This record gives sequence, C-alpha cells and structure tokens, in this order.
Amino acid sequence: MEDEPIEILLVEPSPGDTRLFTESFKDASLTNSVHTVSDGEEALDFVHQRDAYSDKPQPDLILLEPQLPGTSGFDVLSELKNEEALCDIPVVVLTSSDVGEKIVKSHDIDAEHYLQKPVESDDFIEFVQSVENFWLTIVQQTTPTQEQG
Repeated sequence: MEDEPIEILLVEPSPGDTRLFTESFKDASLTNSVHTVSDGEEALDFVHQRDAYSDKPQPDLILLEPQLPGTSGFDVLSELKNEEALCDIPVVVLTSSDVGEKIVKSHDIDAEHYLQKPVESDDFIEFVQSVENFWLTIVQQTTPTQEQG
C-alpha cells in the first residue's frame, strides 16, 4: 500500500493557495496525485464521483478548507462523516489558526486531524511534511487491511 500513489482531494477556494499546495506536493517524498476543487458542491460531486468527476478516483485523503463558497466545509465534513460509504476517508481540516479549529469543533463535527494553513510560501514544505506524517500514521494504523466479514 505504501508504494501506491495517494489520491489527495484538496478543497481550497483560493487559487494562490491551491497553486502553492499542488507545487509543494509535487516535491513531496510520498507518491501522490492531487485533485483540486474550489467549493463544497464540487467536493461532494468529486467524492460521490458525479457529473464531471464520474471518472475520478475515490480520494484516500481529503484536505478541507472549512470556509468555502456555497456549500460550506462544515456541510461537506458533516456529509462525509454521516455517509457510510465516505466516513472512512480521512479528512484533514485546514485552519488559519487555533481559533479556526475551535470553530470547526463547535459545529459538533470532528475531523481526523487539523492543520494550520501556511501563511508564507516557504512554510508549505513543512505543511506537506505534516500531511505526509499524518498519512504514514494512517497507513500504519490500517495495515494489515481490516475488512468486515
């Protein structure tokens, strides 16, 4: 499993941040494929593999900005956690501060992990390393494959 590429869905409304994220992930030590969407409705279409995303892979990991136009990140997270087919996809909520994490938790929805979004472009490398460490922890916790019988 560690040799297989990680399918990452980045849900980020800022084109500048999206570019920094994708460029940083290209330099990552883990093999990955980053798919990007800019709003909550697109994120739900992607994970449900609807419409323009019908041929896209199910993401292994979702990086979610909670402040989205239209369907909010809170609504996306709620739907992910309440649908049996989607609830096992790990979600990293991107926050702008410690306060951001508290705001997300105040909606009574919990993600697997919270990471503070980098402010400076140089900090994106450290951010990507944090995501890699989180992913390796997930891989270690789920191997060998746990299947329900």
